[in-house]
Amino acid sequence: MRRKPEPAPLCCHPMFELRLVCAQYAVDTVSDALQALDAVSISTQDADADSAAERALFGEPGLPETGQSWPRTQVSALFPDLAAAQDAGRLLALQDFFAGCTVAAIEPVPELDWVRLTQSQFHPVAITPDFWIVPSWRQAPAQAKKVIRLDPGLAFGTGTHPTTRMCLRWIAAHPPEGWRALDYGCGSGILAIAAVLFGAAAVDAVDIDPAAVGAAHENAITNRVRIRTGLPEQAHGLYDAVYANILATPLKVLAPLLCGHVKPRGTLALAGILERQIEELQRAYQPWMTLTASDQEDGWVLLTGMQA
Repeated sequence: MRRKPEPAPLCCHPMFELRLVCAQYAVDTVSDALQALDAVSISTQDADADSAAERALFGEPGLPETGQSWPRTQVSALFPDLAAAQDAGRLLALQDFFAGCTVAAIEPVPELDWVRLTQSQFHPVAITPDFWIVPSWRQAPAQAKKVIRLDPGLAFGTGTHPTTRMCLRWIAAHPPEGWRALDYGCGSGILAIAAVLFGAAAVDAVDIDPAAVGAAHENAITNRVRIRTGLPEQAHGLYDAVYANILATPLKVLAPLLCGHVKPRGTLALAGILERQIEELQRAYQPWMTLTASDQEDGWVLLTGMQA
């Protein structure tokens, strides 16, 4: 089994944060200037947050935005050392566009082990009581009988999103034992890997993104399973099960193609669909099969059907 090397802790020198308070019209120009001054990162927030003057930047869902920035915006920039932060503050203060802006503070940022801090945000994810998705740096729970080792990366699908979890639950509840399966729009390859773990005899994993194809290939190696990866044109013939976790609009366009890959009495599972989109997906697939909402989580649904 080929394992990824354990990331080395990042023991960086202390960084320094330059905090500015800017008028609304100056935010974009100041941010561009900070980028030109080699700021490591730039962020903005309401300078009046947590006060009576705090103002929402965006309206409620479905309503128009109330503005592009706050009347008084705090612009924060990180620099690798104190001298760079001080020089940036002095240079900005000399510019005409800095009128109405002030340097609020220059302060050291505590040293952090960014790798471990990032890793701490990802935990093992339970799909069923005995089926778990586990990052490489975590121990699998004692009750886990089936485990997919998967780290955050370039491709979608780590088990943290409801659409992925619903697809995985479907595979666990309807194991494709001895089947030929297709993961269309495979992303990380997580559904294809799960299909193999639950007994599929052959699995194709395809995606329009070459980076996703590469990620799926590497994740299969990490999990010691064999899947066939490639671009969509490499999906061929009929499959006992087809899984597609994409989004509603491309799923509608792909209806004839996906249904054309499902063998008679074969199953289709679609995700990436909001509850309010159920009927439009059902209409799109009706010429080939009847779709049923088989699972739902956090406003997302899993639609499944069987080929006649």
